[in-house]
Amino acid sequence: MLSVLLAVLLTQAPPAPPRQQGVPIGKGKTPPTVRLTAPSGGWTVDRMLLVEGTVSDTTIDPVVLSINGDRYLMRTFGGRFRRKFPAASGKNVVTVMATNQGGTTRAQATSYAQIPPVPLKAILTSDTEGVYTDLHIYEPTQDSVTPGKDGKGAQLDLRKMAHVYWANTESPSGGTFFLNEQGESSFDDPAYGPYLYVHRAPPQGVYLIATNYWPSGDKAHTVATLNVALYEGTPQEVRRMVRIPLATPGSTRVLAWVNVLGEGKAEVYVPGQGPAPKSPAWPVNLEDAVKKLTQGGGLDEGGGEGEGE
Repeated sequence: MLSVLLAVLLTQAPPAPPRQQGVPIGKGKTPPTVRLTAPSGGWTVDRMLLVEGTVSDTTIDPVVLSINGDRYLMRTFGGRFRRKFPAASGKNVVTVMATNQGGTTRAQATSYAQIPPVPLKAILTSDTEGVYTDLHIYEPTQDSVTPGKDGKGAQLDLRKMAHVYWANTESPSGGTFFLNEQGESSFDDPAYGPYLYVHRAPPQGVYLIATNYWPSGDKAHTVATLNVALYEGTPQEVRRMVRIPLATPGSTRVLAWVNVLGEGKAEVYVPGQGPAPKSPAWPVNLEDAVKKLTQGGGLDEGGGEGEGE
């Protein structure tokens, strides 16, 4: 009798809501109209680029934004979106895409920025609402690397690096972390990001880029996307994309190592995408340095699915 009652209750129970997978689309059945009110085109000397506009289908949240190929996800509020982003030196092509059940539409504007080139920029987004994929940057300091004999076998100590993240947004050397401020919020909101880090005069040395994952509710997993741009707007420009699934709450994953060599030169190493660098310009103990930090509940090393450009 009890088994029969349980069977009846289970058949009458409402189905569990499906877990979000990927960027959600709007509910409208007519292709949306997207309008960009900023940037308005022309020239600017501002280091920050305002992206602002409207989308006719107010159920679309977020819109997908591309600035010179770097992908962002922007929240909408009543069909409106607005946020500032670090501008690139020279041409900035801004494209906003909105998708609902009726299709995808785009709006595009181009702005030219008369500003110095940006040597180091990192952008982190995720494809799930209601999660934190916090961006963490470890910068080199005078004490973070101990030289080896004859210039070989240098040792890295992550505990002596400058740590830039949501609670420490300015580094001693000038690195800047931009909180995920969207809408009327003035603090770090969960969801898609973007998390931004810019250094306009990065000191030479090894940088670590990582993400810390905190889901909520029924959000079991997400996919984080990191875009790294080095010496943007110059002939030496280097870009790298890393995509990595995140599923363990509280875990921190290594996304990429960046070695700024100076004179417009830099190298990127993504764990899991080929052998570790052997050049004398790199410390020899990258993995061991991470393991020492994890002993105190810090980083969990992991590679991602990446694309080079």
